Amino acid sequence: MQKGSLENHLFRKNVQPIAWATRVNISVGVAKGLAFLHSLNANVIFRDLKASNILLDSDFNAKLSDFGLARDGPTGDNTHVSTRVIGTQGYAAPEYVATGHLTPRSDVYSFGVVLLELLTGKRAVEDARPGLSEETLVDWAMPFLSDSRRVLRIMDTRLGGQYSKKGAQAAAALALQCLNSDPKIRPPMVDVVATLEGLQSSNTFQRTPKYANATKHSCHSLT
Repeated sequence: MQKGSLENHLFRKNVQPIAWATRVNISVGVAKGLAFLHSLNANVIFRDLKASNILLDSDFNAKLSDFGLARDGPTGDNTHVSTRVIGTQGYAAPEYVATGHLTPRSDVYSFGVVLLELLTGKRAVEDARPGLSEETLVDWAMPFLSDSRRVLRIMDTRLGGQYSKKGAQAAAALALQCLNSDPKIRPPMVDVVATLEGLQSSNTFQRTPKYANATKHSCHSLT
């Protein structure tokens, strides 16, 4: 893919920051990919969703890559697939790590982490500083996600404030739902797609800069 991975654009130094509207578009593309995999026709659990497995084309359309860890979803009366725990720290759902029970809602949790990365510009797990214990992005962000007024404090500073407050709060609320400790309460990906498309369609600008600093006067209102 022409633009490489989402990981490179979010976390590499000396790379232009992705604009808010483009981040929303990327999240929609990823959500649609997972929704298709979870559909009855496919019935696949991706199992290793992370920023490095999301590739971007020249227009920043997102595609899932690396299906090496994907598994067929549960069938019949089965509610989950039992498997050896394999995945990436910081992205894997806690119930999957604890029990090896894999469900489509495990992917929903991982999507919530990716959505947090898009909001904050921070990695799922940051390298621990000397003398400090490692902290996941979810642990760090959770106190802010539960308060719509505080959530703006964790937004990626590289956006330069060029984002809709209401849109950011709505995306953060969705991330909080996806990250619920009870997998049964997490929304299915089709519902996630619908929520994100609502943010996407509220973009009233026809031309969307791909980078946050493309122009100081192109703050896209995604409400």
